[in-house]
Amino acid sequence: MLIGIPKEIKDNEFRVGLPPDAVDALVAEGHRVRVEAGAGAGSGFSDSAYERAGATLVDAEGAFAADLLVKVKEPQPVELPRLREGQVLFTYLHLAASKTLTEGLLKTGVTAIAYEAVEDDHGHLPLLRPMSEVAGALAVVMGAAFLERRYGGRGLLLTGITGVPGGTVTVLGAGVVGTSAVRVATGMGARVVVLDRSKAALDRVHAAFPTARVALSDIQTVTSAVARTDVLVGAVLVPGEQAPRVVTREMVRSMPQGSVIVDVAIDQGGCVEGIRETSHTEPTYVEGGVVFSAVPNLPGVVPLTSTRALARATLPYVKAIAARGWRDAALANAGLARGIRMTGGSLCHRDIAENFGLPYNPLSL
Repeated sequence: MLIGIPKEIKDNEFRVGLPPDAVDALVAEGHRVRVEAGAGAGSGFSDSAYERAGATLVDAEGAFAADLLVKVKEPQPVELPRLREGQVLFTYLHLAASKTLTEGLLKTGVTAIAYEAVEDDHGHLPLLRPMSEVAGALAVVMGAAFLERRYGGRGLLLTGITGVPGGTVTVLGAGVVGTSAVRVATGMGARVVVLDRSKAALDRVHAAFPTARVALSDIQTVTSAVARTDVLVGAVLVPGEQAPRVVTREMVRSMPQGSVIVDVAIDQGGCVEGIRETSHTEPTYVEGGVVFSAVPNLPGVVPLTSTRALARATLPYVKAIAARGWRDAALANAGLARGIRMTGGSLCHRDIAENFGLPYNPLSL
């Protein structure tokens, strides 16, 4: 199969779909790989490294002309006209957060498979996990920085020092993102509170990080915790759906002046009511004395780590699609089939269709 790896063009997105060693593995199996010149530069991978791996360097049009496109982020508006029916797009999509993107992709007729929706045999999300770990860790690191006065923060050192206590980090969600955030926050020496609706998830977090306080999430508990936090990490995920609004505007108004909210759930619309998407170029804004940060492609700031971690997870699926075609690969792997969002201009995910009022056609293999 002809595989294309375009350069990512989203704001400050430096990851690349596959590194040179993954390309080498695909070429060894008889596939042809086109890489857009400069696609790997942001992650530290040179064009010459891709050529040594057996790839052909092309321009953007050449990369998008492939049968299978392996990307990192959802297509940007200028990229949509380059997609066509019969093509397979394999990338993060997060369609539940954007009707405009969903409708734009449907018009192309492309078969779109979302990383974040592919499941393993246990119902877990193996292609979301590595980036969730990175995002959870970064949320705390960035939240600690945004507490500085130059960002509008309260001027608190999250770690504290001898004789002066540090701050409190409240993590909403005890999944992969939340657990990674807890690991970093406890390592920094912050006081950590974790809220989740699942007792089993909270028990796992508490067993791994005994100093963290855990509690079942309800309106009263969230309200109380938010009012006492210095850094709030939104790590709530409902796979394939828009993130639920867990934190209301009223709760935000109760937060200490100069406190920080980092909403990692922004890829799915955000879990904080009224929050606006930010970017790597402008990662924060201040409203009502609270610092907000909602960067959708958060792992893009550490592209070397992120690209390597993502490729380890995605490469087996890329190989399967390239060897069998998307339909046979999905027949052989029900978890991959669950990641298919649309094909031939038909939306095959019921929740997204109902949320946007679009026609729904069940996937037929």
